Amino acid sequence: MNKNRIEAFSDGVLAIIITIMILEIKVPESNSFESLKPLIPVFLSYVLSFAYVGIYWNNHHHLFQAVKQINGSVLWGNLFLLFWLSLIPFATSWIGSQNFAAVPMSCYGFILFMCAISYTILLNKILKLEGKDSLLAKIAEKDYKGKTSLICYLLGIPLAFVSVWISGLLYFAVALLWIVPDMRIEKQIIK
Repeated sequence: MNKNRIEAFSDGVLAIIITIMILEIKVPESNSFESLKPLIPVFLSYVLSFAYVGIYWNNHHHLFQAVKQINGSVLWGNLFLLFWLSLIPFATSWIGSQNFAAVPMSCYGFILFMCAISYTILLNKILKLEGKDSLLAKIAEKDYKGKTSLICYLLGIPLAFVSVWISGLLYFAVALLWIVPDMRIEKQIIK
């Protein structure tokens, strides 16, 4: 199967996710700087989630640059990823509107964890199709960033009930870890 449709569909879904997130930020009724103050948590949650969606879009793009073929299993794996990514606007709105309270922060972490799990599932489906000797298999051998991310999410979920700041710092740290895309694919393709 041709991979162009899966890329175009994924790009469209991610664009809609970002659009939904920005539409959740309501304009203040007043024209003062003071009226912006209640929007600070909403805006901060938007910035973090925008970064996450951008990170997934970037890595998805890099991943599919190395993919030669897809099948139905890859299509379903990609839909599973898009499902979890589509929940980010809900969690973003919730943590912003509740000033980063423990339960919303824990749920946000769970959604981020499931996004990472679903990305790993998608990658494994592609690796199975491409084969053990493929370029992608060689690139994906050592995935320290992916494993570190999963650990941070797993820690951040229960730690939200101890300190939302620790939980938030873990989620922010993962975003910083990935803000520079995984260059293993790009380095191999550009050679």
